[in-house]
Amino acid sequence: MRNAREIAKQAGDAEAASVPLVIEHNARRTRTRLIPKFLKVAGRIPFADDLAAAYYCAIDPQTPMKAKGVLFAALAYFVMPADMVPDIIAGLGFTDDATVLATALGIVGTQIQDTHRRAASNLLGLAPPKKRAEQHRKL
Repeated sequence: MRNAREIAKQAGDAEAASVPLVIEHNARRTRTRLIPKFLKVAGRIPFADDLAAAYYCAIDPQTPMKAKGVLFAALAYFVMPADMVPDIIAGLGFTDDATVLATALGIVGTQIQDTHRRAASNLLGLAPPKKRAEQHRKL
């Protein structure tokens, strides 16, 4: 990541030079806090599979840096202690988190591949995404 910062500095764009540092900070926060919080509250989160897929996409080396930045920002918001709507409020607690994630997925959702969705399903102990879609069609 330091190379991107040095290139941006050489180009004279100080603002762009700080972007890799922000991504690195959000990645570190996500790595240390997301999985523990996620596993603790996953049963109460209706968008848990999208959240996990976004995480796996963000840590994928093949994901473009801009997409990683958007995804890590959304994931870091999920684990931020100063949440706009406290997660303990039933029914409303995760609405702000869902909005942030939905916005991020709207921007870079095409970067989330089947491998990321399968990894998310495995983490949550769910059927693979295609099987879940088939099960919903049968209902």
